[in-house]
Amino acid sequence: MTSVNVKLLYHYVITNLFNLCFFPLTAIVAGKASRLTIDDLHHSYYSSLQHNLITIASLFAFTVFGSVLYIVTRPKPVYLVEYSCYLPPTHCRSSISKVMDIFYQVRKADPSRNGTCDDSSWLDFLRKIQERSGLGDETHGPEGLLQVPPKKTFAAAREETEQVIIGALKNLFENTKVNPKEIGILVVNSSMFNPTPSLSAMVVNTFKLRSNVRSFNLGGMGCSAGVIAIDLAKDMLHVHKNTYALVVSTENITYNIYAGDNRSMMVSNCLFRVGGAAILLSNKPRDRRRSKYELVHTVRTHTGADDKSFQCVQQGDDENGKTGVSLSKDITDVAGRTVKKNIATLGPLILPLSEKLLFFVTFMGKKLFKDKIKHYYVPDFKLAIDHFCIHAGGRAVIDVLEKNLGLAPIDVEASRSTLHRFGNTSSSSIWYELAYIEAKGRMKKGNKVWQIALGSGFKCNSAVWVALSNVKASTNSPWEHCIGRYPVNIDSDSAKSEVRVQNGRS
Repeated sequence: MTSVNVKLLYHYVITNLFNLCFFPLTAIVAGKASRLTIDDLHHSYYSSLQHNLITIASLFAFTVFGSVLYIVTRPKPVYLVEYSCYLPPTHCRSSISKVMDIFYQVRKADPSRNGTCDDSSWLDFLRKIQERSGLGDETHGPEGLLQVPPKKTFAAAREETEQVIIGALKNLFENTKVNPKEIGILVVNSSMFNPTPSLSAMVVNTFKLRSNVRSFNLGGMGCSAGVIAIDLAKDMLHVHKNTYALVVSTENITYNIYAGDNRSMMVSNCLFRVGGAAILLSNKPRDRRRSKYELVHTVRTHTGADDKSFQCVQQGDDENGKTGVSLSKDITDVAGRTVKKNIATLGPLILPLSEKLLFFVTFMGKKLFKDKIKHYYVPDFKLAIDHFCIHAGGRAVIDVLEKNLGLAPIDVEASRSTLHRFGNTSSSSIWYELAYIEAKGRMKKGNKVWQIALGSGFKCNSAVWVALSNVKASTNSPWEHCIGRYPVNIDSDSAKSEVRVQNGRS
């Protein structure tokens, strides 16, 4: 018998321990009860009632009171009715060669360079990053940057964000037939672009939401802000009854593209692309029948107290005064540590008893025998989770989480495919991944899906959902016309593109 079979047998025995013990005990009790007569039962019942009347009455009253208290105070379920991922128009598609040309044009248009880009070493650096990024040739760039010369203006940035948000919301309202005036809670998150009036105010104005809507605008919280927005909406739905919550997650590329020479700031140019998602949540009991998922858990972890974690993703000026976002070499290590802390909180909530027991035994063993046991037991999350949506922040991040969680290639297929097709769309990437799983027809009733989002600060946030039915792909899904081409064969270590760049041109 292999180790895999032994573990599966152990898991089955521990998981069904109650049933394995209950049925023999039931048979013993039934055998003894069959030998009792009606007079024996009547005498036993009457005697117990006569001598323990106050105790029985007290227990009954306590049970009724506890049941009523539980029903009244328990949090109401939060349902995910529908969501919509924005699919940019085809003329915004940006192949790797096109992206390299954008970088060239942006630098050429920089007034401080006087229209010249003599040093080609930065092109070689960006080309290598692009080739290893895991992004394909069908990602999307913003319309402003696709023009020649590129429009890197506030107006162009606002136009990009409005197109994404309004496009996602129009499709969401069309699919759900929900009147925007029914929305009671609105949460919008955009880390790097936060104009005045706010983006949440723009949504209120565009869709004419009611005047007493409770709106929130989250900024500067990085790629993990999507789950933070869900968690905030969940808390609001627990307070405000019988209403809808609308969550919008996006990021802006136009206003934040970097045109300087600092290589740690150039990396983000290669990864981020246009995208966004709109999510409709409800606490109305009648919406359960038409909803896709129910929210089971949200867990948020923040390691910003550690300087290395706080500084690994940071916006600032380079030595020439150009603003960009620097990614340190420590980001994968920081991400791994932060994820482990998040898992330490989430694990006890979702793991079966068999995995909790194994972890506890190794934990105590490591405390007692520090030299002999080098590592804690890594729980098998696939015993509790059916699908994984790991933030498509980059190939290295996906590789680290795949290794640390002991996942198989199919478990990170949605993340790699999303990175290849849409790039890093920041906080909305986990929704493109969920849409991928649905488009593949893999989401069945009762399946649990774990969304893992990572972001600056440094933060790791998790959301666990359970499917309420066999979930089909939504109308106008972003994968509607390309799902048959995925997954693509990408070497997780070093995929190479055939793109070659000379003199800034592809």
